[in-house]
Amino acid sequence: MITSPHNPRLKLVRALQRRPRARRKERAFVIEGVRLVEEALASGWPFRFALYAANLNERGRSLVEAIRAAGWPVEETHPDLLRAVSDTATPQGVLAVLEEHPRPLPPHPTFLLIPDSVRDPGNLGTLLRTAAAARVDAVLIPPGTTDAFAPKVLRAGMGAHFRLPIHALTWEEIVSRCDAWGLRLMLAEMAGTPCWEADLRAPLALVIGGEAEGASAEARARAETTLGIPMPGDGESLNAAVAGAILIFEVVRQRLRGEP
Repeated sequence: MITSPHNPRLKLVRALQRRPRARRKERAFVIEGVRLVEEALASGWPFRFALYAANLNERGRSLVEAIRAAGWPVEETHPDLLRAVSDTATPQGVLAVLEEHPRPLPPHPTFLLIPDSVRDPGNLGTLLRTAAAARVDAVLIPPGTTDAFAPKVLRAGMGAHFRLPIHALTWEEIVSRCDAWGLRLMLAEMAGTPCWEADLRAPLALVIGGEAEGASAEARARAETTLGIPMPGDGESLNAAVAGAILIFEVVRQRLRGEP
């Protein structure tokens, strides 16, 4: 059992929880809670190790045994120490360090999401969760967007990370791939073409700008067209995650119906 705060595994967890640079250097990230760890295990995602406290509930204890049975290292940790390295207000007594192992990009995608300059972790995680629910083919993360594998993004994503290809790319790489796949870059914008009037059935990459300043100059320069959401009320704009969800499912609606 781990009883020292200086244990190398606890030091690694602290670093990964707090610093994007550590996550990039180690090519690893931390997930917490029974549900997220279950999702990771069910997806076949590679573990580096898991830590748990003895006060786990029955579901958590079953999960620990399943991780052991899969051949991944598991170690009991004093509850106070596990609580000290947790990033959640009410830790559930289990966390895992996972290897960076993004799902591969599909060979012929027809629907990509590009959250551009989205800096709020909750908004990014919610966009990822929505993208997974809509079966978006992949999510491309440009510079200026918060780390998709930060703790709060992972929690808000509710397992989307294990079902979606999520790749951090430069704008040059994004544009090159979209050109090769024949995808139109469409930017969400207040004054854009009303989404109900646009034809969204053709292959596209949907760019959702950030909360404060919207999309970056790079996104604006590269977008072929803009999409707006008609708002009969007095609001100036919508939350990035809400706007993204509306537009994502408008694409789904049109493709299911076969008409704009």
